Amino acid sequence: MENQNTENTERNTPQFGSLKNSVSLKLVIITVLILLLLIPATMIKSLIEEREKMNQQALEEVHMKWAGQQLIKGPVLSIPYEYETVENGVVSLVRSEWHILPEDLNVNGKIEPKLLELGIFEIVVYDSDLNVDGSFLLNKKLANNTVKNIFWDQAFLTIGVSDLRGIEEEIDLRWNKEKMTVTPGTQLPSFINSGFTVNVSNLEELQEQEIPFNFNLNLQGSENLSFLPVGNKTNISLQSGWSAPKFNGNFLPDTREVSDQGFNANWQVLQLNRNFPQSWEGFRYTDTLNASAFGVDLMLPLDDYQKSMRSVKYAIMTIVLTFLVFFLTETFQKRRIHPIQYTIVGLSLCLFYVLLISLSEHMDFNLAYFIATFATVMMISLYSVSVFKVKKYSLILVAVLTGIYSFLFVTLQLSDYALLMGSIGLSAIMGATMYFTRNIDWYGISLSNEKQEQLTC
Repeated sequence: MENQNTENTERNTPQFGSLKNSVSLKLVIITVLILLLLIPATMIKSLIEEREKMNQQALEEVHMKWAGQQLIKGPVLSIPYEYETVENGVVSLVRSEWHILPEDLNVNGKIEPKLLELGIFEIVVYDSDLNVDGSFLLNKKLANNTVKNIFWDQAFLTIGVSDLRGIEEEIDLRWNKEKMTVTPGTQLPSFINSGFTVNVSNLEELQEQEIPFNFNLNLQGSENLSFLPVGNKTNISLQSGWSAPKFNGNFLPDTREVSDQGFNANWQVLQLNRNFPQSWEGFRYTDTLNASAFGVDLMLPLDDYQKSMRSVKYAIMTIVLTFLVFFLTETFQKRRIHPIQYTIVGLSLCLFYVLLISLSEHMDFNLAYFIATFATVMMISLYSVSVFKVKKYSLILVAVLTGIYSFLFVTLQLSDYALLMGSIGLSAIMGATMYFTRNIDWYGISLSNEKQEQLTC
């Protein structure tokens, strides 16, 4: 009976050794570990989203205390009138407004950006100096044939400013070279819900004449400055020391210059470029007017949280390549590396992203990236010395990790070409992996390990 048990043990030992040294089994275990390590990677993404949300809350708080995004509407000249209607045989007078847009609208502006800090977060705000001038031409006729009265003496000019808290100085508005009184509020709430009004006089006497206007607007705002193309010919010229503008809206600048010292941008929008006329009655074109806005965003040059989020998307590549080095070392050296050791290395790789996020909130992103990379590479490399027992393989691991993080750093800097660089880099990595493993006899490695195990037994 004793001999039989010994015989069974001897018969079963090679099978156990074969299973233990199976390359396929080891690859399955490594694949499972990689998939499990995606869980902390997903948790890191949630952490980034949480920090980004806190940044957005800080931005909204600054908007409440400074001034929000600014949209300049107008000026729009409105003339009240009455027209006759007949309903069920009853004749009645209805009051409305006749709106006239300027023939020329010219804006020359300088934008001075500032970075405000709220806790650890930075928010872009600005001071702007806008010189606005142009002219109206009262040569248009009302399309309504039932007009009974036109109240020329009640005409008013409306200029929209989306956040009135941003107005820094009294507005000196000249209408036909005459200084006018500016009053806060608007009489056109459905079109211009925030702004100021100027009552104009002697309008009836100025029919068929060109009426010039001009005013200076010192305006604070946050992140964005936009305009409506209300002129028959609208010319906007903006200069700023901000090096990372984003031009948005319905119209892009006709000319622009962007450098490290700032930007210059010029727009010219004609009446034919937009979908509303120079004059109309009532509020028929409210939505069309508001949809025609254009301007510039003062953006932080690729937000640090966006960079961190993009770097996490390459986490699986970093883990796979690092595990590949460990697996090939294990294969060639015939030295077993326990799954727990793979797990420790994988968690160290995930820790890189936590370090990057936390450090980048307190210092320059590039410096934070370097520190996090150095700490991660050194930690894993020193650990690999005791695992591999051969310094040559540890140096190879250092080279691979340095290459991975260098490639990732370059990809993060090229926001417009990130996908292109990522796809080229991954293709190159896959090609290099296929090249260096092309001569490996995987079946032979399994067989060799099995024979070695048998000999050892």
